[in-house]
Amino acid sequence: MTLERFKRGLESADCEERTYLIGKLMRQAKPDDVFTFVSPGSILALWPRLEKYLGSQREFWTWLFATWKAQGRDWR
Repeated sequence: MTLERFKRGLESADCEERTYLIGKLMRQAKPDDVFTFVSPGSILALWPRLEKYLGSQREFWTWLFATWKAQGRDWR
């Protein structure tokens, strides 16, 4: 998949396609790289759908967002 195709998929009207690609990104990329493509708010908006795509990375992302929430972080 090209970067251009990936970016188009992240903007797709098909919520399931977007969710799958974000989940794949969250599984395979470094956290800083994830936020180059999607905002924390976008991730949280899809969280119930995303969890099934996170695999072994689910625990990390759950911890990260819980920590940020405890710190009062802005999600935008």
